Amino acid sequence: MRDALLFTISATAALLTAQTTPPTTVLRIGKLWDGSRARSSVTIVVTGDRIVSVGGAGVAALAGAREIDLRKYSVLPGLIDLHTHVTCSWDGAPGTTPLKQGARRTPEETAKAAEGNARRTLESGVTTARDLGASGGADYILRDRVNQGATIGPRLFVAGQGISAGRGAGPAPEALREQVETRVRAGSDWIKVYASRGSFQSVETTQTLTFEQMKAIVDAAHSLGRKVAIHSYGASGVKDAVRAGADSVEHGIELDDETLRDMVKRRTVWVPTIDHNRYYVDAKDEYGFPEDSIPPLQEYIQKNLESTRRAWKAGVRLGMGSDAVYTMFGQNTGELGWFVKAGLSPEQALRTATTIPADVLGMPDQLGRIAPGFFADLVAVEGDPLKDITHVITAVRWVMKGGAVVVDKRQP
Repeated sequence: MRDALLFTISATAALLTAQTTPPTTVLRIGKLWDGSRARSSVTIVVTGDRIVSVGGAGVAALAGAREIDLRKYSVLPGLIDLHTHVTCSWDGAPGTTPLKQGARRTPEETAKAAEGNARRTLESGVTTARDLGASGGADYILRDRVNQGATIGPRLFVAGQGISAGRGAGPAPEALREQVETRVRAGSDWIKVYASRGSFQSVETTQTLTFEQMKAIVDAAHSLGRKVAIHSYGASGVKDAVRAGADSVEHGIELDDETLRDMVKRRTVWVPTIDHNRYYVDAKDEYGFPEDSIPPLQEYIQKNLESTRRAWKAGVRLGMGSDAVYTMFGQNTGELGWFVKAGLSPEQALRTATTIPADVLGMPDQLGRIAPGFFADLVAVEGDPLKDITHVITAVRWVMKGGAVVVDKRQP
């Protein structure tokens, strides 16, 4: 009886230990770019959601650890998309378009419908995303479900409802400060501001918020520990957004030299989102855009690219942002190709999706690199992305987020 009791106690203790000890995974890697340099024949040990060690190929097998063979692939840090709208989903029902759908969903239904977008985002190699604008709190719900493990998706930093001018001259600074406070209380990680027109097939650049209004928003957000992303399609809005202290500026064309110098001085991150207008051109039939809306989109793309080229030469920090909506998820990394066209090397382009956005998000010691103590976010691609960036855009085969394998399309 005593032996049986001791056995039962030992077995129970072993079971509890197994349940509380985080699992360990050993990754055998052929080529690695860790966020700062390239290496070959590397072994990475992951315990729980963190990287424990990054060593050579001679690291011995660990008892009880799962081993994953990635020696055929190039491995990168999990990518970060700085501009998405994950809750914008469309089921493709006959007679509808992304912008003309049926009955309005509740926030809970919207979050549920967005799960496919979240999955496709992971499949593109994006393990963290900043979501910049959603209605009804659906983005809060989705973020929390991902954090709780109820939904598989990228790690989300969300903004809730964006702040805009509304009708007329726009709200007074005090009212704008109150809007910031309302969003922070609701759960916004970031504050999103719409400071100009321009969206979908429209490339209108009219500025809609003044410098003083933007400054009131930025000051209020910063006082509450929140950063600010400001949308501006045109040069004047970008200039005022930078002067107002925006942490990142989204979109923008025809930026003048003074603005570029100010961005460098203030370390403002610019997220040009060149590829999202390419997407609208390609998806024009899904949206039902008129033919005469396409040439202005194409002209804007070229101006956007030229501004990005000039910004890079001036030393502006660039961030990869897809501005993905509806059917664009899974194409989140197309911006990297435009960055290479703008003059960045593939490695420099990869930094716009790893170390730079990790810094923007306030997590430079946890995201964007493969090193001990960082989140175990890793992406394996076919080919060598340091020679050809398209391998990242088209050839993602395996993704780990927080120590869990969330995408596995490897060939036997």
